[in-house]
Amino acid sequence: MPTYDYLCEENGQQVEVRHRMSEEIHTWGELCERAGIDCGDTPATTPVKKLATGGQLVKSSSLGSGAAPACNTGGCCGGGMCGLD
Repeated sequence: MPTYDYLCEENGQQVEVRHRMSEEIHTWGELCERAGIDCGDTPATTPVKKLATGGQLVKSSSLGSGAAPACNTGGCCGGGMCGLD
C-alpha cells in the first residue's frame, strides 16, 4: 500500500500515512485516525492537503543513507563525473 504525506497548515504538522490510492483524506481528524495519533488542540474538522510526493511504496525512513550507488563505468553519471570510478 502506498504512503502519502499530508500537511495541516493550521498546526504546521506533516504526517505520513498509508492508504489505498482510491481513498482520500480531507480533515485533520481523518488523518489522525489513519495515523493513530491524537488530534491535540487542532479541531478535527481542519482541512489537510495531500503533498505532491507521488504516493511512495516505501517509507522515507527505510531508504538508508540516500547515497547513490557506486559505479565504475560512468554510465550512471554521464561519463564518470561522480568520482566513484
